Amino acid sequence: MTNKGAISQFIEQYYLHFNAATVVDAAKAYDQQLKQGSKMLVSLAGAMSTAEIGKIFAEVIRQDKVQIISCTGANLEEDVMNLVAHSHYERIPNYRDLTPEQEWDLLERGLNRVTDTCIPEEEAFRRLQEHIVELWKSAEANGERYFPHEFMYQLLLSGVLEQYYEIDIKNSWMYAAAKANLPMVVPGWEDSTMGNIFASYVLKGELKASTVKSGIEYMTFLADWYTANSQKGIGFFQIGGGIAGDFPICVVPMLAQDMERHDTPFWSYFCQISDSTTSYGSYSGAVPNEKITWGKLGINTPKFIIESDATIVAPLIFAYLLNY
Repeated sequence: MTNKGAISQFIEQYYLHFNAATVVDAAKAYDQQLKQGSKMLVSLAGAMSTAEIGKIFAEVIRQDKVQIISCTGANLEEDVMNLVAHSHYERIPNYRDLTPEQEWDLLERGLNRVTDTCIPEEEAFRRLQEHIVELWKSAEANGERYFPHEFMYQLLLSGVLEQYYEIDIKNSWMYAAAKANLPMVVPGWEDSTMGNIFASYVLKGELKASTVKSGIEYMTFLADWYTANSQKGIGFFQIGGGIAGDFPICVVPMLAQDMERHDTPFWSYFCQISDSTTSYGSYSGAVPNEKITWGKLGINTPKFIIESDATIVAPLIFAYLLNY
């Protein structure tokens, strides 16, 4: 049996009750899924890339502890932005105390705030824009179409951004994913910064909307991938809520009910780290058992919900998987 490192031993010794105990239970069950040959989908919501989840998630990818990712367009691009503009970011520890005038000052300085962290407009967004637009236009000229993440993979693997790197490349989960050509779905990409920029080129008549593949095409890709990879089960590890989780989990009832493939297996494991509240009627806050009624999880599917901060909890579970 693999010896666990200091972090894993710590949580096993001290995380014994309530949300803490669920962290350990969920980590062990995730580990067991992989050992029995199941695959795992990880969904990234919120601003996990700006929270620098790549420092540990990149190694999770390299060690094949995740086989497919669902993420927001923001997480897709913000990992790369951190890679090329890290020194230009500003942290605002007293962000709760900012006045509207101070927020406006950040805007005028080109700093887009995500809680306590400001992303620099020119060094991050515009630096990527220059190069991604070339890829969009090249693809269109050649009659080619790609998914949003495929364009980002091309950008990273081309080497054109290397001159800008400001962090160790091993801490970029997107680079690790690109190197592994990891399958990915990016629902709602249109509301990301790169999605907005792409839309502006469509409005100006410089690009066709069809050059970037759509969300429906992501769903059909996921349906084919799920069908081809579910023989030993596919688990679902959800960080946060929102579309990154809502979109991919629906592929199971879609296959079983709408495609009438009644032998489609349920997700074989489910864990969500969330601070959303069930009583408000939010899907993100729904307890896992509600998903049984929608045909997503089975009665015996291992189910975990950790009501906590994903920026604290997810690294601990990943550390357990990596034997840290």
